[in-house]
Amino acid sequence: MNPGSLEHRRPFDLRIRATRAEVDLGPLRHNLNAARALTGSAEILAVVKANAYGHGAVLVAPALEALGVRFLAVALIEEGVELRRAGVRVPILVLGGSYEGGYDWRVNYELTPTLFRLEHVEGLAQAARAVGHPVKAHLKVDTGMGRLGVRADELEAFLDAIRSYPEVQWDGLMSHFANADLADALLTREQVKRFRTAHQQLLARGLSPQWRHISNSAGVIDLPEVRDGSVFNLVRPGLMLYGVAPADRMALPTDLRPILSWRTRVIHLKAVSRGDAISYGSTWTAPRPSRIATLPVGYADGYSRLYSNRASVLIRGQRAPIVGRVCMDLCMVDVTDVEGVQQSDEVVLLGRQGQEQILVGELAELAETIPYEVLCALSARVPRVLVQPEHT
Repeated sequence: MNPGSLEHRRPFDLRIRATRAEVDLGPLRHNLNAARALTGSAEILAVVKANAYGHGAVLVAPALEALGVRFLAVALIEEGVELRRAGVRVPILVLGGSYEGGYDWRVNYELTPTLFRLEHVEGLAQAARAVGHPVKAHLKVDTGMGRLGVRADELEAFLDAIRSYPEVQWDGLMSHFANADLADALLTREQVKRFRTAHQQLLARGLSPQWRHISNSAGVIDLPEVRDGSVFNLVRPGLMLYGVAPADRMALPTDLRPILSWRTRVIHLKAVSRGDAISYGSTWTAPRPSRIATLPVGYADGYSRLYSNRASVLIRGQRAPIVGRVCMDLCMVDVTDVEGVQQSDEVVLLGRQGQEQILVGELAELAETIPYEVLCALSARVPRVLVQPEHT
């Protein structure tokens, strides 16, 4: 093909690849409504960092904007710029704190930064002076996470220092829970207390941030005091918007519905004899004459090598086990007990097929990790495709 031809330059057809992640916005609407039912008068800041937890931020963020969320939250400037360039106009809060520069990008793309170091304030103030108008920021206090934020014993001095930078408007006060998903709430209660104290310190200095927030998905579900609409008037649901409860004990009362299914197709079928080995290292040998299906998905797509000889997939509405080691681009499935499997049959890696379902928690348990990591590991080379919303 001539590289300069129209054929070469036409948009790539995402349907060429059998492996894809399908995103259904119907359950997204349902999950957002579930969050709103819990939050009352508190507004929603929807977290779409890490490519919307692997779901595709440029698909999910415009839908959330259309559904009326007050803010979106990303971790990186680059993530915020991507959404702006995709046409998203709702306010975007940048949660991450690795600010070696780029303050002009924040200002020019109307991204609200999270600040907790004086050099952050200085950099943002300089960018504000360059454009000739004040800019908004949220102040982060460390109430017990021990990661980012102004420590309680440093807050008074920090508040004194920022008086020198009137170009920065303190539109929000925020912190981050460490243990809200755990049954032991001792630290969580202490974090709430420390946040309230910090808020009073700001008010005593004439600073009255419009937005005050600490609540993640676990807080939305389990902690009414941090979504009271008064001191705490903004909440930050993330995982629950994608249909996953942050802890098993929180799943039942929320009726969350996964919005993503991960699908592929059989690209090769072969018969093997008893004793034949499959894949690298010969970690699985056929205990009987078997039928093996090869799937075009592997750890480069985010389907973990830890699923080798452990996970199952759905084909023709039945479970079939992964056999042998998951490869970079391929994996193999024993379909001996699934009648009639043919090349090009659809295979579900995550999601529902017929009466069977594979939930992200199942894959997380097999990989000895958490659902967040499973979803975020879904690589960029897996196309995210919108499907017709189901009735909710």
